[in-house]
Amino acid sequence: MTCPHRLYKDRMSSRHERQVLKSVKNMKLSFSGKITKSSMILLIVAALFTAVSAFTSVWRIDLSAPQYPEGMVLYIGGTEGVSGGDDGNDLYKINELNHYVGMAQIHPGDFWEFTVLPILLCAFAVLFLVAAIMKSKKLSIASLISFGIFGILGFVDFYHWTYVYGHNLSPDAPIKVPGMAYQPPIIGEKQLLNFDALSQPDLGGYLLVAAGLLLAFVVIKEMGVFGNKKN
Repeated sequence: MTCPHRLYKDRMSSRHERQVLKSVKNMKLSFSGKITKSSMILLIVAALFTAVSAFTSVWRIDLSAPQYPEGMVLYIGGTEGVSGGDDGNDLYKINELNHYVGMAQIHPGDFWEFTVLPILLCAFAVLFLVAAIMKSKKLSIASLISFGIFGILGFVDFYHWTYVYGHNLSPDAPIKVPGMAYQPPIIGEKQLLNFDALSQPDLGGYLLVAAGLLLAFVVIKEMGVFGNKKN
């Protein structure tokens, strides 16, 4: 004999499954058409964030040690590519320290990525703006995909740069520590001898994250994931 409580649970479970299947069946993702006015505004905001990030530091690495209580900062991104805090003096100090442990000197002109970065970011800003003006859903989706690929490739390149920078040490370095590498962290904190290195987004980086989130929200909303759109 079937327990009434068990029978009730089975019926509720079956009803819930039917409702879920019905919801999935009725949900039609849309990949074409025009976007709403609210999405257009969000795309314009994303374009502004991206444009501003092209002229500001995207990332920063803070270094602190007992002999440098004021700390040192390395800025990455913006029109200068790579620069130091304290009106550039921090970059000079970092290069001096690099010499002692056998690390390569940091010269902004050596990194083609930082020359191209502001141009790419401005191009993305224009792309987002065009998608907003045309109210194009397809162009909005293409913008999100290309922006995501750009972000992934950027992190891969950043990791490669820090790896080469921290592992390719000169054999003639005045200070040699067997087995020691000086690769700074991609994000977060890391101890490098007596230095504490903190890698984190700067203003431009946060603006890019915000732009990416706005793009993702627009695409998800316009594809109908949240239901029928109204405005």
